[in-house]
Amino acid sequence: MTRNAQKAFKELKELGCPVFERSDVDLFCISGEDSASFEWADYYQDFGGACLKGGNEFGLAKDAVDILSKYGLYAEWENAGGLIVYQD
Repeated sequence: MTRNAQKAFKELKELGCPVFERSDVDLFCISGEDSASFEWADYYQDFGGACLKGGNEFGLAKDAVDILSKYGLYAEWENAGGLIVYQD
């Protein structure tokens, strides 16, 4: 994991975002299935769901988007179960 990704991972984890590492992913992931996920990520936001932390148009909390952006990262949904974080 890159230094920027490590910093973002740590910052998100400290805020309670359900981040985790996976061996087949270069950086890290954000869970859409963890018990705290509904506060951070909502795949179904367009269908009436709502992130409690103020989701963007992709169903990811603004806090998470801001932290990822600060470190030159972004996230994309892999499936309804979670997002993968990538280098910008």
